[in-house]
Amino acid sequence: MNGMAREGQHRRPDPALGNAAPVRRAWARKMNIRFHASLEEIPAADWNALLPSDNPFLDHAFLCGLERHGCVRREFGWVPHHLALYRDDRLVAAAPLYRKFNSHGEYVFDWHWADAYVRHGLAYYPKLLCGVPYSPVTGPRLLTGTADDGTLRRALTAALDAELERGGFSSAHVNFIDEADAAALAAAGWLARHDWQFHWQRQPGWRDFADFLDALNAKKRKNLRQERARVARAGVRCEILHGNEIGEEDWRRLHRYYRATFHDKGNTPTLTLAFFRHLGAAMPQRVLGVFARRGADTIAGALLLRSRDTLYGRYWGCDEPVPGLHFEVCYYQGIEYCLRHGLSRFEPGAQGEHKLARGFLPAPTRSAHHLADARFRAAVGEALAREARLLERHHAELLRHSPYAQHPSHTTSAAPDPGKPAAP
Repeated sequence: MNGMAREGQHRRPDPALGNAAPVRRAWARKMNIRFHASLEEIPAADWNALLPSDNPFLDHAFLCGLERHGCVRREFGWVPHHLALYRDDRLVAAAPLYRKFNSHGEYVFDWHWADAYVRHGLAYYPKLLCGVPYSPVTGPRLLTGTADDGTLRRALTAALDAELERGGFSSAHVNFIDEADAAALAAAGWLARHDWQFHWQRQPGWRDFADFLDALNAKKRKNLRQERARVARAGVRCEILHGNEIGEEDWRRLHRYYRATFHDKGNTPTLTLAFFRHLGAAMPQRVLGVFARRGADTIAGALLLRSRDTLYGRYWGCDEPVPGLHFEVCYYQGIEYCLRHGLSRFEPGAQGEHKLARGFLPAPTRSAHHLADARFRAAVGEALAREARLLERHHAELLRHSPYAQHPSHTTSAAPDPGKPAAP
């Protein structure tokens, strides 16, 4: 039951994991394992002490706010089931975990897997998902602080494996993981998957937007200048406000834009106005609003979050389709903000190859998956290997269309090799 202590459990050895399974069970037995039905049950200071960085999406305020303000609930397919490891009643490791009853809001698409289960008379849902709801943002998911030698990651992995079997779930998934988590999960026998997003990264010598433009090839530089000029000729000016500077009218406007954009794309807007307000109050310097004004009117806006070194684009919308306005509000204002404030990276969100022409280059995203059924695990593993080869060829093609006169250093990021587990 949620909130009750559960010691490491005995389970049948998994032949796909070789000798790793009993080792992980030994790690689990050293910890007291609890599953929490709400993050409210874990003090914010204890949770945040496990974060190795200031990634805003993992902050207790962000995750707890989703629950408190009605964004994460059974109706939307999300039931909190947060994993926590205790030693002598002290929280030493944790993971944001959910029981999922659909695959909405995950951005790592497994609909085909679910369909295959149904065709074979099996239930794919519920499943376990370790990740951040509605947020395709890379970061740590196995939270162990900054001094873990790998022991705590192995213990968290063992606890996930045990809960997968105990709860009769079809599968467990850890989405948008960093390299350290990817290595730990691969070493434990989980299937590796990757994809590409488009990220901007500041290069040495870039002081302002003009320096960034100078790094582009002539054609792309001309196109960006023309896009920005069209917005300026339309009489639009942009304003960036931090969370504590955004007034009630603008919060309502941002939420209306978010809802309209989701409805237009046939998606369900699950984030509430109360959650938007909560972000501004709880994380005032890590939340930004970009507003496009013309005269006394606001005609577009975007919501972003930031850490010490990274800006994250999340939601946008507009009242009027001014040519180039989306690129100005969602991309160019963010790049300028990074250059002014010393941020090194800008992740504007999932998908969108149109970002490539505007200075955002392909960067790998990673996930890990463990399917309980050995037959499906083998079939999915083969499919992921084929998928990885196709994605790598696509990556090479994307780089041939780089907008830069010379490839910046971050274009050399290689895709993970699904057939070669990384070292723990």
